[in-house]
Amino acid sequence: MNTIRYAFGDSSLGPFVAALSARGLAVVAFDAGLTELEARFPDADLVEDQTALGDTIGKLAALIDHPENDAGLTLDLQGSDFECRVWNALREIPVGTTSTYGEIAARLGLPRQAREVGEACAANKLAVVVPCHRVVKKDGSISGYRWGVPRKRKLLEREHSARLLQPAVVPPHRMTAS
Repeated sequence: MNTIRYAFGDSSLGPFVAALSARGLAVVAFDAGLTELEARFPDADLVEDQTALGDTIGKLAALIDHPENDAGLTLDLQGSDFECRVWNALREIPVGTTSTYGEIAARLGLPRQAREVGEACAANKLAVVVPCHRVVKKDGSISGYRWGVPRKRKLLEREHSARLLQPAVVPPHRMTAS
């Protein structure tokens, strides 16, 4: 039987649960509990392990507050091939920026599948880590978010502020031999 270890954490955006499989982080969900994990992993042995996942919980809470920092967590993306392609494309959207469902579809070479991209975003199990909150409607407005539109808005505001505070990258001067 597959073992899933999980732990609960608190963040500035509310309580969350994180679950790890043998391959990596499989779930990060706000306002979730054991019932949701049981539904996602019906054949798994669920083991609460606050001690073993303490570092992961700390990294996730830090990522929520400081999205400009990479948490460096190994992920276990569990979905269809299409969903995994979408989720990987989402991870390429820079902090502090957004993309539309249509832009993601076009980036995947499937320009007519914006709706399917939206469905893949809705199926995302890794809140914040796979940043589906960075996807907006084609008019730039904020649409639904599995963990609540107010939370999505706060994440986008936080990321925008973090991006503005990043120092500009100045290329090093080239030295020429004399």
